[in-house]
Amino acid sequence: MPIAIPTLREGAVTLRPIRLRDSRLLEDQLLENRSWLRKWEATNPYAPMSFDTRVSIRNLLAHSRDGNGLPFIVEYNGELAGQLNVSSITWGSVSSATIGYWVGERFAGKSITPSAVALATDYCFYQLGLHRMEICIRPENAASLRVVEKLGFRYEGLRRRYIHINGDWRDHFCFGLVAEELAHGVLQRWKDGLVPASAAVVTPIDLERAAQTLSVNDR
Repeated sequence: MPIAIPTLREGAVTLRPIRLRDSRLLEDQLLENRSWLRKWEATNPYAPMSFDTRVSIRNLLAHSRDGNGLPFIVEYNGELAGQLNVSSITWGSVSSATIGYWVGERFAGKSITPSAVALATDYCFYQLGLHRMEICIRPENAASLRVVEKLGFRYEGLRRRYIHINGDWRDHFCFGLVAEELAHGVLQRWKDGLVPASAAVVTPIDLERAAQTLSVNDR
């Protein structure tokens, strides 16, 4: 069943539905931030990398029509700053989804990403009725790890060679939240300064395992 893609706002940050007419601006941002984003981009080991943003947007909208995703543009003060996608939406007894995101380099450090993730998570919990949200992050992606730390996503474990990123299968740390953990939503808990300090802390054994994998890949 199709999912309506809402427009969500917090201060200068807006999440709005992606549109086909965003393709040119989106492509410009991706090319401008190529060196910034390349090391975090999911790649297909069986096909070449494509910058056909119109095709990408059509695919995202098709997933939304099928009830499997929510594709957003992230805006900051009305300017396109990046993307956020709620994907792998599963209904019924699982009722969960995954969040992925990026913002351009010049928008980093403005609390745009945690605001966007909080808005999307709260919408999925309290409007769609999902039970669990998940974010998976490469161990060396310090900026993304700060997002889950700020919002109190709980660390759940190391996933070995989980997603193909920048030409190889990469380990990821997995973080999750369930609706019952929150009294008033992710955004409000963050704004109120009530995020548990230890929620997103990665265990020492997983830090060591991830570091060993990184060391092997760097040889």
